[in-house]
Amino acid sequence: MSEQTINVTLEVWRQDGPVSEGRFETYEAKGISPDASFLEMLDLVNERLVDDEVMPITFESDCREGICGTCSLMINGQAHGPNKGQATCQLHMRTFSDGDHITIEPFRATSFPVIKDLAVSRAAMDKIQQAGGYVTVSTGSAPDANLTPVPKEAADMAFDAAACIGCGACVAACPNSAAQLFTAAKVQHLNLLPQGQAERWMRTEAMVDTMEDFFGTCTNHGECHEACPKEISLDFIAFLNRDYVKAKIKNRKLAGQST
Repeated sequence: MSEQTINVTLEVWRQDGPVSEGRFETYEAKGISPDASFLEMLDLVNERLVDDEVMPITFESDCREGICGTCSLMINGQAHGPNKGQATCQLHMRTFSDGDHITIEPFRATSFPVIKDLAVSRAAMDKIQQAGGYVTVSTGSAPDANLTPVPKEAADMAFDAAACIGCGACVAACPNSAAQLFTAAKVQHLNLLPQGQAERWMRTEAMVDTMEDFFGTCTNHGECHEACPKEISLDFIAFLNRDYVKAKIKNRKLAGQST
């Protein structure tokens, strides 16, 4: 007995470069296994395009295990597709039905300029990380694992924040193209730990100020949490806002003391 397959029609955004005018093109994806991932389906479409001497669709992927965050696509208007808590690479074709029309676009945000087709630059998110996403450590041999006690509640919350894979779905889903959830996760997974206290206030102010240079303002729509493949809690935004107010006060006091 032959394996059941499905046929779907794809409306794919094609754009030759950052300054080129984009357009949708239609492709037929036939004989696709329901067990194939969404990216495997695109691989098959690209193989057929290459056989027909047509330029394949450019899209990004790496780990294909929901860890790296590069597989960022808008699928039928939803970041990463219709399933909650999944990256695009974790989406399988059994989610769709035979004969479905699927629209595939890059993440839409001014801060994410299109490189080509479905690939965008998320360098603005890297700038936020570079502004303060690190901790002071002493060089030398690794310390004992239990040398710095960490309360379990703080460790658990830090792990929850560190689950962010930096895919940008929060930005793509937000009506304001805000990066508050991403920034909150990256700030708080360090601010919650003892090792992160040395730069806590500098980190918070620097990362938030850098975020505001590139992204819109958060107005608590909550779409970021709904689109996040790791379901990062909105609570981290509240923690970030609290720390940002404190950072402004503390950093001004420190600046006054140094003059």
